[in-house]
Formats: sequence, structure tokens, C-alpha cells
Amino acid sequence: MISEQLVDLSRLQFAATAMYHFLFVPLTVGMVWLLVIMESVYVMTGNVVWKDMTRFWGKLYGINFALGVTTGITLEFQFGTNWAYYSHYMGDIFGAPLAIEGLMAFFLESTMIGLFFFGWDRLSRPQHLLVTVLMAVGTNLSALWILIANGWMQNPVGAEFNYQTMRMEMTNFWAVLFNPDAQAKFVHTVSAGYVTGAMFVMSISSWYLLKKRDVAFARRSFRVAAAFGLASALSVIVLGDESGYTVGEAQQTKLAAMEAMWETKPAPAGLTLVAGINEAEQKNDWEIEVPWVMGLIGTRSISKEIPGIHDIKAKNRERIVNGIVAVTALEALRTHRDDAVAKQVFEQHQADLGFGLLLKKYVVDVRQASPGIIDQAVNDTVPRVTPMFWSFRIMVGLGFAMLALFAVAFYSTLKSNVMEKPWLLRAALWMLPTPWIASELGWFVAEYGRQPWTVYGVLPTHLSVSTLSVNSLYGSLAGFIGFYTVLLVIEMFLMVKFARMGPGSLGTGRYQNEGDSAFASASASGAKHV
Repeated sequence: MISEQLVDLSRLQFAATAMYHFLFVPLTVGMVWLLVIMESVYVMTGNVVWKDMTRFWGKLYGINFALGVTTGITLEFQFGTNWAYYSHYMGDIFGAPLAIEGLMAFFLESTMIGLFFFGWDRLSRPQHLLVTVLMAVGTNLSALWILIANGWMQNPVGAEFNYQTMRMEMTNFWAVLFNPDAQAKFVHTVSAGYVTGAMFVMSISSWYLLKKRDVAFARRSFRVAAAFGLASALSVIVLGDESGYTVGEAQQTKLAAMEAMWETKPAPAGLTLVAGINEAEQKNDWEIEVPWVMGLIGTRSISKEIPGIHDIKAKNRERIVNGIVAVTALEALRTHRDDAVAKQVFEQHQADLGFGLLLKKYVVDVRQASPGIIDQAVNDTVPRVTPMFWSFRIMVGLGFAMLALFAVAFYSTLKSNVMEKPWLLRAALWMLPTPWIASELGWFVAEYGRQPWTVYGVLPTHLSVSTLSVNSLYGSLAGFIGFYTVLLVIEMFLMVKFARMGPGSLGTGRYQNEGDSAFASASASGAKHV
């Protein structure tokens, strides 16, 4: 049996590298469409300030992109180094979208970003705009294929286990591609990235406006970010509702843990706003609930029940018992591939194979699992409720706070009185970290909520790891955290440096600290009309 410490360290290392990587991804996904908007206005109007906006914000985008690529490559290699059995067991399905992402999306994105930076004086305006659009498309295609792979881990459709090869094999590529979980996760995740990009531009623009520097440039940037951010925040909330529905369909355990729903409630279930969670006694000591809402989100009906944790555990116990039969039959087939009786038994119980494998954490021979061990496996099927419950609520709370900020900011730009509201500018500046916090919490809910599975209901996490030594994991974990922290410090240093320099870093002579010019005077006098 694999040691629990080895599994925990492997999970910790992957979690650390993934969450570091996702500090860079949302900004890349979100800022690129703001660049498209800014450059489109430049192409249509010929107003050079919009070109300067595209170039300046593009510079910050490029810094973030470079460090995102660095952390992403390391992350993908971990599937081979730390999760070798997972790669063997699921590689036929999981590897396909990752390969397509590299061939279709990453090469497109990387090529276009080079042309974006070095093509300003070599391409016509429409040609350069096309480059920026293709760069944005490549960025979002990259996210699509990665989230298709992740969505399959949440809801493994279009594949089945082959007892002859002892691994999962793809049976329907289109089912994998159009997996409802993957599609919902994609639109929700990229919308969160758009919010991040908008908040980044609006926050830095607010700082310029508070300092009363490069006002014409900052007001235009603020307006674009406020409008884009408002639309994106609304999308996140609407698409988050769809994501909640797909979770309710495919991962009822995760939904019950998110809602601290210990008992099955009469339909339609209410939404618990806050609760005093008592995990020791598996109940809530108190709770504040909004009637009907959870039932509508989770089932799209007023008559369908959402199962509670206790009922889910009872069902999982049955599946574990059936899984013992499936694992036993599979081991017989490994010895005698032509055993017709074992094949028939396996096919009858194959759907519960993954649940039987949960017992491998405690015993080598699942037939020797005692009722106590089965109880342990049953308890393992539900993640801890408290971190799931509060992480989800903090994420949602931050989402609504950002929606309110974008709404007020956009309304203020319509009234052209942003400069008269320093409290709004300060709020936008202080809200800068919120989209990253919300995104990290969202990924925590998605991934921790899937435990104890690497692939939900199919492959337990404790069977997925490579046979590494604990000492090597401690060393690599320390190395990754140290290296990624250095990269994060470099990112922060460069971002702060160029943000403080502002558009003056372009060296055009049109902005603060570069001398006055006719353009600067004209832009400043016309800022109130933007």
C-alpha cells in the first residue's frame, strides 16, 4: 500500500504549483480581450492614445504571460513525475486535450504574442489588430482544452475501463469535448479571468486618477475596464449558477458538502447562507436559510430532492460493497483473461469498481475489509464540510462585491464624474486582490471537493501517485515553492515598476515626466468628454 504521507505530499506539491500558476492565468485570460477592445478603437478612430493604451497594458500583459508559461510547463510535467499511475490509467483520455492544447492553442498564442510586440511598425493597423484578436483566441482556446481535461476528471464521460489493458480508454471524443461539466467550468473560469483583467486595469487607472496624472489615458482605461468588468461579473454569477447545476447533476457529494447539507431536505431545498457546522456530530448547530433557492440552483425544479450527506454515505456504502465484488473479479481476470465467470461478474459490478478501490488505502485484499474499514472508506467519500462551506461563501461574497464596484464605476463613467468620487477610486484600488482570492477559492472548492478521487468515482487519489520517496518529495516541494516564490517576486517587482512609470514608460513624449506636447494638452482638455 502507498503511504499516506507520500499521497499527502504529492497532493500538496501539485496544489502549491497549481495555485501559484493560477496567480498568472486569470490576468492573462482577462487582459487580452481588453487589449482587443482598446486596439479596435484605435483602428476605427486613429486616436493615438488608444494605441498607447494597447501598448502599455500589453507590456504588463506580456510580463504576466511569460511567468505564467514558466509555471504552467512545470505543472504539466508533474503528471509524469508525481502522478505516474494516473497518467498510465487515464492517459488515453486526459492526454488528448492537453496535446491539442499544445498544438492548437499554445503555439498560436505564443506566435501571435511575438507579432503583437514586434509588429507595430511592420504590420498595418488592421493586420496588427488581427494579430491581437488571434492572440486572444489562442489564450482562450488554451483555457478551453485544459478545462476540458479537468472537466473530465470531475465528470468522466465518453470513456470506459478495459479489463484487458487495465486502464481507462476513450470511447467517445465528442462526449469528452461537450461534457457539460467542462463547458460550464470553461465559461465560468474564463469569465472570472475577464473580471481579473478588468479589476487590474481599473485599479491601476484609479491610482493614476487619484494622483491626477495622465488623466486622459487613465479615464479611458478606467471606462473600458468598468464596462468590461460589469459584463464579466454578471457573466460569472449567471454562469456560476449553471456550474452549480452541473455539480448537482454529477457530483452530489460536493454539492452537499458546499451547502453543509447533512440531511436530505424536502424539495425544493433552501440555500444556507451561514451555519454553525458541527462536524463531530455531523450536523449544523444553527443555520440561516433562504427557502427554495438551493433546489432551484441544484435541480432546476421545485420537486426534485438534493440528497444530504447521510443519504449519500448510505448509498456509497452500497457501492463500496458492490465494488469489492468488482475488484475481486478484476483480479481474477488479471490472472486468467479468459475466465468467463469472472468477466460476467465484473461486467455486472463494473460501475462500482472505483468505490471498491477506495479500500486499497487500508487493505491489500479488499475481501478482508472489515465493517470498520468499510466505515472509514465511506467517511472518506465526503470531504471536510467546514472548509468547503466557507470557501464557497467567501468566493460568492467577493463576486457580488466586485459586481457592485463595477456597477458603480460604470455608472460614474456615464455621468463623467469619476474624478469627483475619490472614495470610489480608493475602493477600486483596494479591491485589486479580490479576483485572485475568489479564483483561488473557486479552485479549492472544485478540487478539494472532488476528494477522495483523482477522477470522480473512478480512480482514488491514493492509487494515482508515483512510487517516489518521501525525502525526494520534501526536496522537490521546497524547490518548487522557493523557485515559484522568486518568480512571483519578479512578477510583482516588474508589474509595480511599470505600473508606477505608467504610460510614460512607452517613451512617446506624450505623458507625465516626458515633457509637455500639443497632444498631451489636447488630450487633457478633452478628457471630460470621454
